[in-house]
Amino acid sequence: MTAYGRILLAGAGSAALVLGALAFQFLGGLPPCPMCIWQRWPHVVAVMIALLAVTVLWRQRRWLAALGALTMLVSAGLGAFHAGVEWNWWEGPTTCTSGDITQLSADELMAQILGAPLVRCDEIVWEFLGLTMAGWNAIFSLGFAALWAGSFLWWRMPFEGAARD
Repeated sequence: MTAYGRILLAGAGSAALVLGALAFQFLGGLPPCPMCIWQRWPHVVAVMIALLAVTVLWRQRRWLAALGALTMLVSAGLGAFHAGVEWNWWEGPTTCTSGDITQLSADELMAQILGAPLVRCDEIVWEFLGLTMAGWNAIFSLGFAALWAGSFLWWRMPFEGAARD
């Protein structure tokens, strides 16, 4: 596969993940938690980077490939962190998980209830083959990062003869 092909595949994969998340949200009736929303942004950025790398900024394609790889590593990290929160391996942000309420006064408890998001980040709402959406996002993001990194390394290698794509 060519370096451009890898970038197009990674960008299309990111677009597919965002569209899939939106389908789960609007067609499947599964509203996202705040951490789910956070995980969408690196994919949106990756799609824009892919479009730039194969069109107007093709001369900067090597650095855009590196940026795409870093973006997908951020997405993988967010997905892995969120999966850990869902599986109760560690606590998530207090803005989207349930915390210890034993030390709260009645007023503080009421404020926490009223300020709580509609969807909690520490509840699993969908699972396939033992992995949550966040876990699958981490795996796919690592794969996309490998595609981006492969393009970066391909354009970095010296080449004699015809120009590299």
